[in-house]
Amino acid sequence: FPQTPSRLDRSYQAGFNQYKNMDAEQVQELRRKRTFRKFTFRGIELDQLLDLTNEELMDLISSRARRRMTRGLKRKPLALIKRLRQAKKEAAPGEKPRGIKTHLRDMIIVPEMIGSIIGIYNGKMFCGVEMRPEMIGMYLGEFAITYKPVRHGRPG
Repeated sequence: FPQTPSRLDRSYQAGFNQYKNMDAEQVQELRRKRTFRKFTFRGIELDQLLDLTNEELMDLISSRARRRMTRGLKRKPLALIKRLRQAKKEAAPGEKPRGIKTHLRDMIIVPEMIGSIIGIYNGKMFCGVEMRPEMIGMYLGEFAITYKPVRHGRPG
């Protein structure tokens, strides 16, 4: 039986047909022109976030994290940041740094940690998490779940 194309198939093909009429240079120009949205954290771009001092960063994060930072960074969080710096420095340009394991689930994510890979202990194993700009101001523990979610309705 010969199948007639559905409306969805025709609209899908129409999307490709617009590129058939263009030459290769125009397609390349379109791809180059497609820009990605710059990440901003509370109105500040990522490059500027990395230059902020701790006092300026404290104005941007939640009150609980701000209170914690006013009391100063203790020895263990500073040691973690130092190890993350070392791993980034050792990594080849364009490569991801090696993962750093930690038990510090209550560590607040600061802009300096972005791009690092951290193994966060959940009580049983280390969950590897890559730090992204959206995570600033959150705790490491939020990204390593400590329990296995209940699956209701399963026998046994």
